[in-house]
Amino acid sequence: MRSSSVGDSRAVLVTGVEVTPDGTTEPRSTTTVEPTTPAPQPTAPPPAETAIPTPTPSVAPVPSQTQGADPTEGATTVPSSQPSSPAPTPTQTAVQVPWGRDPAVTTSTIPFAAILTAALVLVLAAAALVLLVRRYRTPRPAGAIAAAALEPAATTTGIGVLDESRAVAVPGAAPADTVATVRFLMVLGQAMIDSSAPVVQVTRTLERVAAINGAPDVEVIALPTALLVSVPGRTSVQTAASSAGWRSLRLHQVQDVLAVADDAESGRVGPVEGAERIEAAISAPPVYGGAVRVAGYVAVSAGLAMILGGSLLDTLVAAVLGAVIAGLQVATARLPAAYQALVVLSCAFVVAAAVFALSRTGLDVGTLAPLAAPLVTFLPGALLTTAAIDLATRQMIAGAARLAAGTMQLVLLALGVTGAAALVGVPASGVGAAAPGPLGWAGPWVGVLVYGTGVVFYYSARRAALPWIVLVLVVAYAGQVIGGVFFGGVMSAFVGALLMTPVAMFAATRPSGPPALVGFLPAFWLLVPGALGLVGVTSILGDDTRALSTVVTAGTTMVAISLGVLAGIALGSAIGRRTGLAVTRL
Repeated sequence: MRSSSVGDSRAVLVTGVEVTPDGTTEPRSTTTVEPTTPAPQPTAPPPAETAIPTPTPSVAPVPSQTQGADPTEGATTVPSSQPSSPAPTPTQTAVQVPWGRDPAVTTSTIPFAAILTAALVLVLAAAALVLLVRRYRTPRPAGAIAAAALEPAATTTGIGVLDESRAVAVPGAAPADTVATVRFLMVLGQAMIDSSAPVVQVTRTLERVAAINGAPDVEVIALPTALLVSVPGRTSVQTAASSAGWRSLRLHQVQDVLAVADDAESGRVGPVEGAERIEAAISAPPVYGGAVRVAGYVAVSAGLAMILGGSLLDTLVAAVLGAVIAGLQVATARLPAAYQALVVLSCAFVVAAAVFALSRTGLDVGTLAPLAAPLVTFLPGALLTTAAIDLATRQMIAGAARLAAGTMQLVLLALGVTGAAALVGVPASGVGAAAPGPLGWAGPWVGVLVYGTGVVFYYSARRAALPWIVLVLVVAYAGQVIGGVFFGGVMSAFVGALLMTPVAMFAATRPSGPPALVGFLPAFWLLVPGALGLVGVTSILGDDTRALSTVVTAGTTMVAISLGVLAGIALGSAIGRRTGLAVTRL
């Protein structure tokens, strides 16, 4: 190593030791080694200086210097480190499971007050049902979807005379009026399909009605858009086919249609009278006037906004936009079915443009609650759940058709929302935001009551059905809250559907209670994540990477609800057999 000259003021650092020009050494706290540069040679440029990185503070440097006689040799530093703690043995190593997760009850964010309220609601509802069961032991026949409707129809070849005043068959005889029977089956089947009943229920009901009227060998093919009925005779076969599913019935019409089905299954009404009652139910005007229905839709929008956790301003915006959408629906009610897709697209565009424009003004307006609540009438919650029930009962064609129709409805809504976002300038992927509700944990419960009241008036259910519909909604929401505590979001819908189904079946046995399907439909609109599906599809159109998980969540929740309904039917039927109530039909 070269020595420094007298005029050279630079110090040579060797492994943390400073050599001064007079030959003495001084330790330095720095550990950076700056090697000296050899004198430049005429034939070669001087080598560049290199710096050895400073060791981390946790490693104690151990100097080791080597000085050679050759001035071209530099000093090298060999740092060695002593670990502060010994390496863990294999028994001390923790195995990390990549799919591990904590129980849902430990990570739930549902307020304790909401959980306690849900538990009290379920306890009180169960106690009330027990008291009613003990008081009323002779109920009227149950209505609408039935557990028995999910079972094979009777295969007997002869039916005794039920009433001489009606056209019924005697054992071994041909039907008294095959033409009238076929016509009644067609009219009844079309009305049930228009009522959003699962095709398995339509098929089983028509088979029982045909057997009551002397045609046990009837063949029924029910689809969401078509109906085919064939009744074989001694010398010929009576076959009829017709389109279906092109109209939407109000709740009072659904109740009347299902009441005729109950009477026809029990033999209390014949084909001619039954067809006349069905036609009268289909042509019946709404129970309430236009102003009352608009006010009901305002309540539906405001209640759903509260359920979705919207703020007071979000609820007001949703109510105003709900009045606008209700007015547009009343004005376009008589448009041909081919133009209804444009109505859906236009309503989604108007609502989204208004919400996004308000959000750009600086107001503290959320997006999910005021956007989804006014569009609740277009959200295909009941349609998607019915599709899942059809698929679960192996009705693949009907289930796939309804699933495609529901998806198309969501796409139309998403197109309107995305177009409004592009016009106003608010990203469509921002529809998932939600503002805190003003009532805290009690807001969704008040929203359920407001929503149920609005459903009765807008969808023209009879006033006697109001307490039963609200009871089913409250039980469904309470079950969803309790299920969310123990099983998380997706399975919470299963628990809600499981608990609401026996309640709806029991309500159908009361003289003032509506058929179970009438109690089901509002609960489907409450439980089915139609709004969540709208958010997911809109996110896909907006190029959001989180959209796929949102759509998958919506689909699995829909399947969970349908399975909960099927399990609830079995539970309600078992309770009915033990208590003697006629709740074997839903």
